[in-house]
Amino acid sequence: MTNRDMGLALLVVTIWGASFTVIRLGLDGVPPMLLAAMRFALAAVPAVFFVRRPAIELRYLIGYGLLVGVGQFGCLFYAMHIGMPAGLASVVLQSQAFFTLALAAIFLKESVSTSQVIGVVVAACGLFLIAQGGSGPGFAALPLGALLLCLAGAAFWGGSNIIVRKASVAAMQRGESVNMFSLVVWSSLVPPIPLLVLALQLDSLQTMKVAVSHIDVASILVFFYLSFCATLFGFGAWSSLLSRYPTASVAPLSLLVPVTGLLTASVVLDEHLSWLQWGGCLAVLCGLAITTFGLPRKSMRVRGVVP
Repeated sequence: MTNRDMGLALLVVTIWGASFTVIRLGLDGVPPMLLAAMRFALAAVPAVFFVRRPAIELRYLIGYGLLVGVGQFGCLFYAMHIGMPAGLASVVLQSQAFFTLALAAIFLKESVSTSQVIGVVVAACGLFLIAQGGSGPGFAALPLGALLLCLAGAAFWGGSNIIVRKASVAAMQRGESVNMFSLVVWSSLVPPIPLLVLALQLDSLQTMKVAVSHIDVASILVFFYLSFCATLFGFGAWSSLLSRYPTASVAPLSLLVPVTGLLTASVVLDEHLSWLQWGGCLAVLCGLAITTFGLPRKSMRVRGVVP
């Protein structure tokens, strides 16, 4: 990878990591479901008029949009609304890798190695430390509901990955390929209406009217960042890198997202974690690394699971 493209990759992971802090700032002035709806509405329009529709079936397009937009980000935004710190959210959401692994084993009959199982166990221990680490003196306890919602968001993300795999296989059988940037743009048409329906269920119509009438410059900048920087530029640049370099050279850099997420939240929001929570974050990242790269020694296959 050239120095220029390495710099581009690092810029993308920094933007993605910082987006958790931006979400937290946006929630100060806009209800969570309305903020999520605006993110996807602006990501879809006007981009859909300039980007070709992805080569996947409509059911996959709608399913992906619902799982990512309503499931993943709906849960994430509401989790942060009720108390999930931005930095911890950037770490916990990475558990999508483990949900993807489990769902792929169930629905796609993909292999699960011993190293992957170990990675999941290590990460689970990390999540336990994150949940318990804020109970000491001077640290606010992490709301259990917020943590569970963030994990639910990760599970929906994992489900969306399965849809992408199935859609990619179907496209390959037709001699086509799935353009991820195109998929992100077109699937962004799906979430806004369901998210607005949820917004009206969670907040009154009057609350929505007040929020819309009082949208300020800060909120507009949040919309712009999440829609254009994190979504369109981020996925556009990442897709470009994946098209020009082996996946093994690009994908591991995404492990830096929670690192930049923690650093940004610490600097901008002055978030403080207990030592147990820092240890939990490290354990989650180690578990993710083990799951992604395996153990140094040759891993054994789990008996009874497709190799």
